[in-house]
Amino acid sequence: MSRLSATARNRVAFTLNGRPVSLEAEPRLLATDALRHGLGATGTHVGCEHGVCGACTIQIDGAPARACLTLAVQLEGRDVRTVEGLSPAADRLSVMQAAFRRHHALQCGFCTAGILISLDAFLREQRHPTEEQLREVVGGHLCRCTGYTPIIRAALDAAAQLRDAPSLPEPAHV
Repeated sequence: MSRLSATARNRVAFTLNGRPVSLEAEPRLLATDALRHGLGATGTHVGCEHGVCGACTIQIDGAPARACLTLAVQLEGRDVRTVEGLSPAADRLSVMQAAFRRHHALQCGFCTAGILISLDAFLREQRHPTEEQLREVVGGHLCRCTGYTPIIRAALDAAAQLRDAPSLPEPAHV
């Protein structure tokens, strides 16, 4: 029986914000570290490192996931989206990002990336969210600055705009 050495490195290839990427990763390397330090996706924040705060939330194959609880090797062959991949173009904000700006839904900004990623995934599935549903989504994120009220207002505003759009805008892959 062979043992996998903790220092063995594996090539991990996946799609990050629409672009193919790869990196060498030890089996214990967390997705947060691979994204931030290996690939420069620094919008994925490291908060509690226990999956509680939500600052590290990314989308894996369209579903929100805590990058601090995900090993980099688990990203193999997957489609990963970070906050850097939300914008439809390098010089434009997504509908949700623009709503956050309009409604002052961020202050320090530490939690914002994870909240945006979770809301983006939710609004792709739920075109007519209620305030209660949105509170449930953001309830998985800790924010000490806003009190959540402007976040909910921004999410409701974005949902209304997305409902009126013929289709959800796809992010640019720059």
